[in-house]
Amino acid sequence: MSILKLTKLGHPVLARRAAPIADATDPVIQRLIADMIETLDDAGGVGLAAPQVHQALRLFIYRVPEHRAGGTPEDQARSLSVVINPEIIETSAEMADDWEGCLSIPGLTGKVRRPARIVLRGQDETGAYFTRPATGFHARVIQHEADHLDGIVYLARLADPRALGFNEEISRHRPAIEELL
Repeated sequence: MSILKLTKLGHPVLARRAAPIADATDPVIQRLIADMIETLDDAGGVGLAAPQVHQALRLFIYRVPEHRAGGTPEDQARSLSVVINPEIIETSAEMADDWEGCLSIPGLTGKVRRPARIVLRGQDETGAYFTRPATGFHARVIQHEADHLDGIVYLARLADPRALGFNEEISRHRPAIEELL
């Protein structure tokens, strides 16, 4: 396994739609998944899409840490999940705003508006199909990573352009920023 180089904002692979994966069990795809897991662990993130490691393929991995889980059946802590050829097949009309960061845009965080509940359909690392409802942080991380597969970064979904800043400044001044929005 290898730690892969992270793609930074400005690279064209982050701006284009990724290609579907024909065979989830292909050894090349299995190696990419293993390398992405090692890369995510090294970076300390919660999600990573293939375009973020210079691969324009419809694949992402994610986890829901215990401290981010909402405790509902659709927003529980979740160990690492592999999602191949994902489709968000349902979204709620209810929207939720929350802060997001991205390994491809280091040092910044922004408040993003997303549907509060989704239903995800995709394949796991064995090629088996699944359908999974998600709410709260679980829904947010899936949508964030799925956006990468369509060439969208979270900056395009800011609830308000004033809700973007450096991590240290936002954590220091979050109440004052929240008041302004």
